[in-house]
Amino acid sequence: MTEPFLIGDRMTGGYGKGADILHDCTIAVDKGKIAVIVGPNGAGKSTAMKAVFGMLNLRSGAVRIEGEDITALSPQDRVAKGMAFVPQTSNIFPSMTVEENLEMGAFLRRDDIRKTIEQVYDLFPILRDKRRQNAGELSGGQRQQVAVGRALMTQPKVLMLDEPTAGVSPIVMDELFDRIIEVARAGITILMVEQNAKQALDIADIGYVLVQGANAHTGSGEELLQDPEVRRTFLGG
Repeated sequence: MTEPFLIGDRMTGGYGKGADILHDCTIAVDKGKIAVIVGPNGAGKSTAMKAVFGMLNLRSGAVRIEGEDITALSPQDRVAKGMAFVPQTSNIFPSMTVEENLEMGAFLRRDDIRKTIEQVYDLFPILRDKRRQNAGELSGGQRQQVAVGRALMTQPKVLMLDEPTAGVSPIVMDELFDRIIEVARAGITILMVEQNAKQALDIADIGYVLVQGANAHTGSGEELLQDPEVRRTFLGG
């Protein structure tokens, strides 16, 4: 069996010198697939993703991308390896225009970024219309599109999204999920944490239900949606 494209393998750790939040937690996703982490509040979902991105120290376990051990790398060095992370909040520059936000996403690049900007505008047409507008003036859903677009400007292999649909309307949520599917179809691996568990598992190739920082249930999105215990405990019946 070949190893998944990205894996946080048996991760145990927490923030600083604090108590462990993750306990032998494994999160993995294949190339061009969508992995979703769900679970109750305080389950360690965002912490698991931040651990994969190098934002907390692991006491045991490892993170590998394309078979390469990156456990010791900083988040900045992981970006250079092809990882992009979109936090839940403070994920845009509100006083900059939409296009300036996208340009900021490409600050590490030395090539012509115009083609990538056009690809982002093709994915999110509303951003083309509002490219000269300050990002802080946009709706919540549009700001999320700017944040995702800016991450895509790095031409990532892995796109990591922390609660991408938090605070947006159901219609905007469905549209964002449709765009996320498009990104995955382009060959970019998606790892996301999502409170809207039913809708997220609907588009997930693989889902992880975490409880108290440990793996409680793992399966395809469809399997988890059909699992009676998962439905009863996490999906409201």
